[in-house]
Amino acid sequence: MARKIFIAATGQNCGKTTTSLSLMHLAQKKYARVGFIKPVGPKPVKVGETWADKDAALIAGVYGMERQLPLMSPVVLQPETTRQLLDGKLPAAVLEEQLLRAVHELDRSCDFLIVEGAGHSGVGSVLGLSNARVAKLIGAPVMMISGGGIGHVIDDVALNLALYREAGASVRLVMPNKLIAEKRDRTLHYLGMAAAPHGVKVHGGFNYSPILAGPTLQHIAKLLDLKLRATREQGLRIIHHVHLGAASAQKVVEMLEPNTLLLVTSSRDELLVLMASLYHIPEYRAKLVGIVIPGLSPVASIVQEVLDDSELPFMRIARSTAEVFRTINEDVSKITAEDTEKISLVQHLAEEQIDFDFIDAQLD
Repeated sequence: MARKIFIAATGQNCGKTTTSLSLMHLAQKKYARVGFIKPVGPKPVKVGETWADKDAALIAGVYGMERQLPLMSPVVLQPETTRQLLDGKLPAAVLEEQLLRAVHELDRSCDFLIVEGAGHSGVGSVLGLSNARVAKLIGAPVMMISGGGIGHVIDDVALNLALYREAGASVRLVMPNKLIAEKRDRTLHYLGMAAAPHGVKVHGGFNYSPILAGPTLQHIAKLLDLKLRATREQGLRIIHHVHLGAASAQKVVEMLEPNTLLLVTSSRDELLVLMASLYHIPEYRAKLVGIVIPGLSPVASIVQEVLDDSELPFMRIARSTAEVFRTINEDVSKITAEDTEKISLVQHLAEEQIDFDFIDAQLD
């Protein structure tokens, strides 16, 4: 029988999948057979002929577990699943049986099993399979991932903790992520004080990192459904800043920061040509990840020739600059199996910042 840990979260985008990636890496240093399961998968992707949750597909791709993918993602929610269940066309008991059968199989074949929930504690309730109930069903102690900070983290944990306790699940740990490095010790001190009366311990997760938080240029191309003119290496560069090229050309150049994605409207001929020229200079190549060219006006033919002849990565989109800027800023980048730089960094930081033996000891 495997030792289990249920990775919960106070909400979306707390770093739950990053934590799962980290625990996979650390657990494999201690246990011979480490497994992973996303019991309820709300984000379906197709891997070959298999439908799976995108987070399970990520873990399978990074750690070479593709053959186990059907067990790693036993309940995959399609757009029609909720309606089918509420209409009585899909019995909830069928989904629960699929889930428990997969857990049982992995329980027999693994020494350590990482179970990743989906969103906050109530996600999956419509199926009768909320995160809290799933944790109880499979008997996995819970580690709850939160964002950084103090007050709102305590509030979020208290809200989620109530549902886990109502379901009879055992919450052992809280792991705040995206901590401000200089405030890390103070934050963990006060969170530990707040958690102690509930019998819950606090273990610090990752400090905030612009590399982990930022998307790749390739991710932006997929987000906007655009063709990216770039090499594979350029496409994997990580964006730390997104700037609008709305000021004078000189001012835009002065405001460039390292690893900037620049949005330049299609009518800004002089700025497009200047960026293509500056990209040949190492100082500016380090600052400029690439450009997105929004706008309804066509790019002038001579400017297009300059861009095509340059090495500057670019994308063209016939939408307004404001709309594109809003779309990019509202997106939260997720790690993909192709983001090798991010994955290596996650694994390295995990070895520095996460005490796996401490976490493992709380599961007894």
